[in-house]
Amino acid sequence: MGSIKKIAFLTLALILTVALIAGCGQNKSGTGQQGAASSSSGDTINIGVNYELSGDVATYGTNSKDAILLAFEEINQKGGVLGGKKLNPIVLDNGGKREEAMSAAAKLITENKVVALLGPATSGATMAASTMATEYKVPIISPSATNPDVTVDPQTKKVRDYVFRVCFIDPTQAIVGAQFAAKDLGAKKAAILYSNSDEYSKGLYQVFKEEFPKDGGQIVAEESFNSGDQDFRPALTRVKNAGADLIYVPAYYGDVGKIVNQARELGIKVPMLGADGWDSPKLAEYAGGAANLNNTYFTNHYAASDANPRLQAFIKAFKAKYNKEPDAFAALGYDAAYMLADAINRAGSADPEAIRKALAATKDFDGITSKMTIDETHTPIKDVSIIAMVDGNQTLKKKITY
Repeated sequence: MGSIKKIAFLTLALILTVALIAGCGQNKSGTGQQGAASSSSGDTINIGVNYELSGDVATYGTNSKDAILLAFEEINQKGGVLGGKKLNPIVLDNGGKREEAMSAAAKLITENKVVALLGPATSGATMAASTMATEYKVPIISPSATNPDVTVDPQTKKVRDYVFRVCFIDPTQAIVGAQFAAKDLGAKKAAILYSNSDEYSKGLYQVFKEEFPKDGGQIVAEESFNSGDQDFRPALTRVKNAGADLIYVPAYYGDVGKIVNQARELGIKVPMLGADGWDSPKLAEYAGGAANLNNTYFTNHYAASDANPRLQAFIKAFKAKYNKEPDAFAALGYDAAYMLADAINRAGSADPEAIRKALAATKDFDGITSKMTIDETHTPIKDVSIIAMVDGNQTLKKKITY
């Protein structure tokens, strides 16, 4: 998310800073930057956990981080990795800011000597952090960064060698969402309400706009808003007057809740559809109550109502440890932690380069969100879940492998 030029500028600034911080941290054998993070001591393997633990999307980062810690605890209790080594998570808060995500990644690599990074949750923060991962040749896995540019350079079209994810990408869920709107909900005229200040939202908007007409639908209204907007009534009134029989809102839960609430206040009862950014325990609160969310749907990475026994065991363990319900970000964090442990074991060492190669070769990994095979873009081939909100409860409507 955001300007590539801005990230490049931040990268140069932080590389200079890191050089000062870590000047003595490079090993004496002349391996240079890779040597800054090429080992963990004794029976402990350091793993960086870089997340949005404060700020506007803190629930995403906190839930994902909590699930990662739960997974590492389970893995260590079962004997760890590589015949007895323990995974040691080192957690830093990036505050939901790209420059902080980059700085945290640099610190974890150069000072804490991590062999891999997990997180951040959002695409923009992940793209910032991945510049450090690439610079120091340390693999990074984002459980939930759905922007295609996270793992593939949009300019050169080259795969970013050290960057991976365990989620599907935005175009996938926008395509599946458009098909669901037309074929399952029977929508003919859709309106789109998206954030013009967020790359995640704009990306989903563009793909849905292209895909919905392919299934016989028509886009009758397009309305944008900016981060921090509070009053969506004028845009919603124009949507209502356009005769839309479905509203697509590809945004994060804070904005989504307010939009749903104000739409219902205006008497708009048509189905509303979104994407994984809807998934938060706070959605109903922002929406003015669970009843307002009836007849709304969103594409997501998992559904708590899925009968998968391993998923249900995770939900039970997460609730017992944290006294709260896990969301998709928690489930994806849990999968990322286990995929990393699996890669370390298959690599046969805690060397970052060996781990990178093992991650790229991942096939039929049995996660709780889906069985996954990492493709040539470092993105998993996996299921997309479509969730229906029913009296405040997330109900699995259907699953599509894409």
